[in-house]
Amino acid sequence: MNELFVDTNVFLRFLTEDIPKQAQVVEHILQHAATGEITLSTSAFVMAEIIWTLQSYYELSREEVRDKVLAILNTPGLKVENANMIALAMAVCVDKNIDFIDAYNTLWMGENDLDQVVTFDTKHLSRVEGIRAKTPEEVLSAISD
Repeated sequence: MNELFVDTNVFLRFLTEDIPKQAQVVEHILQHAATGEITLSTSAFVMAEIIWTLQSYYELSREEVRDKVLAILNTPGLKVENANMIALAMAVCVDKNIDFIDAYNTLWMGENDLDQVVTFDTKHLSRVEGIRAKTPEEVLSAISD
């Protein structure tokens, strides 16, 4: 039982304290992780689900969500898949006023030497420097020429 995967709802109980008894239990688990008694791990998908839930269900601002996500990422004894990219994506999300997943994807594109995206959401994705957003119609037209 040295390493445990942490699910979305555990983080949400702690971050929102909407069920105080559960939040307190989670706090104790995090304290055990901080002392090295256990190691906790979670995935980028869990982080995405946390972000989506905090924004849509709890109606927190991007800035409030960013602060909570950074708190998770800086939790001693917790390993988060792609933590650096998640932190950067939260900064892009707030700075460019775009969804977290879009921000994450633009960073992923950069890491994979891609600078063009085909999307119907050209308005938001074009806000990120170095990204050229094209509609499917534009791509089809360029292929047909």
